[in-house]
Amino acid sequence: MAMQDRNIQRKVRPTHPGAILRNMLEELAGEGNGQLAVPTQKELAKRLGVSPRVITDLIHERRAMTADMAIRLSRVFKTTPDIWMNLQKAVDLWDAAQANKSQYAKLRPIAA
Repeated sequence: MAMQDRNIQRKVRPTHPGAILRNMLEELAGEGNGQLAVPTQKELAKRLGVSPRVITDLIHERRAMTADMAIRLSRVFKTTPDIWMNLQKAVDLWDAAQANKSQYAKLRPIAA
C-alpha cells in the first residue's frame, strides 16, 4: 500500500499545520529564555508581513496553509516550505477521502 493510501485511510485526521504553528508558539512562550523575544500572534503576523487575522485563522485551523505562507514561515522558523505544505496536503487528502468515501469506493482502475 502506497504512503498516500495509508494517509487517507487512517481513522484520525492528520495534524493541521496551524496546530503545529500554535504548538511552536506555545513552546517558545514556555521556554521564555530571554534570548529571543517570543512573538505574539500579532508580532508574528507583522514579522511575516500578513494580517493578524491570517495567523489567528491558521492557528485555529480555519485557514489552509498556502504556498506563500509556507515560504514565509520557513524563512522565519528556519524550516522548509515542503514541511508546511506536506502537512496541509495530508489534511486535504484525508478531508477529501472522508467527504467522498462512498463515491471513491465505486471507482475501479482502468485495466492495462
